[in-house]
Amino acid sequence: MSIVKRATWLWMIGLVVLVPALVNPACAGDTLTAVKARGVVRCGVSSGVAGFSAIGSDGQWVGLDVSVCRAIAAAVLGDARKVEFTPLSSQQRFAALQAGQIDVLSRNTTWTLSRDAGLGVQFTGISYFDGQGILVHKRFKVKHARELNGAEICVQSGTTNEKNLATYLATQGIRAKIIVYDQFEPAYKAFFSGRCQAFSTDVSALVSLKSSKSARPDDFEVLPEVFSKEPLGPAVRSGDSDWFAIVKWVLYALLEAEELGVGQANLAQAARSGNPAVLRLLGQAEDIGKPLGLPRDWVATVLAQVGNYGEVYERTLGQQSPLQLPRGLNALWTKGGLMYAPPLR
Repeated sequence: MSIVKRATWLWMIGLVVLVPALVNPACAGDTLTAVKARGVVRCGVSSGVAGFSAIGSDGQWVGLDVSVCRAIAAAVLGDARKVEFTPLSSQQRFAALQAGQIDVLSRNTTWTLSRDAGLGVQFTGISYFDGQGILVHKRFKVKHARELNGAEICVQSGTTNEKNLATYLATQGIRAKIIVYDQFEPAYKAFFSGRCQAFSTDVSALVSLKSSKSARPDDFEVLPEVFSKEPLGPAVRSGDSDWFAIVKWVLYALLEAEELGVGQANLAQAARSGNPAVLRLLGQAEDIGKPLGLPRDWVATVLAQVGNYGEVYERTLGQQSPLQLPRGLNALWTKGGLMYAPPLR
């Protein structure tokens, strides 16, 4: 082979190797390696939605979305406290994830086709099944959405809520005016100050606002109509299958543990139960950490420090929280809900 041909051949081989790297810069395992080197999981959360992600009275981040991040840190780093939280607006959240400023977005964000396929991000599962509704002041004596003709309804732009509301009003023939705000806080503050007669967002957020942002929560009520599907869950950057798998299976482990009746409250007892499924989950009968590049007992670490899904739900959104939201669709499939984890084996 001549020198020229050999040089051309080597150049072509180099091009074949280089092009995939240029197309997919986030090679498998990059995020996990970076997280371990950094010593913290960088998690994007909301700027304050009670029950999901907000700063508690002790100055620490709390909520369902926060707990998912802490569970990831416990699985990967062995310590649920090793999380760096970044509050993000609706407009900032995807850009921050795309730019690598955060490792995971866990911010009451709806999983949609355009987001999952068009933004360079991947949703790893559903942590909360929600739907959009409308909050009103009781003084207007409105009991159903159809009675909102002539009303002004506040909503935040740049979210699924704006489009959902416009579609719902049009299809139902409700002649109400939509008042749009760029940010969530100005939108709900406008409603509570009387600028709008109603406010629309996810039902869980409406209950949160009613409880935490109003001086007189009993003066407000959420109308019975729920007019959208809002599957909320964590998202990661596309292109890193290893990290995607870790975040996905951490979420599923929380659900599987609840279904098996294993949690923070009875972990030691469960480890002695002799139940093969429980022993496999806890890493005693099978190494379910190896395929993920995690320690054998990663689920046990998560449960010890964070708890299972049911325990997390009850203290953040359920009966142990100020919101007292019933499980509803977020109950396990064995109890009439939609929560279901693929087998962890």
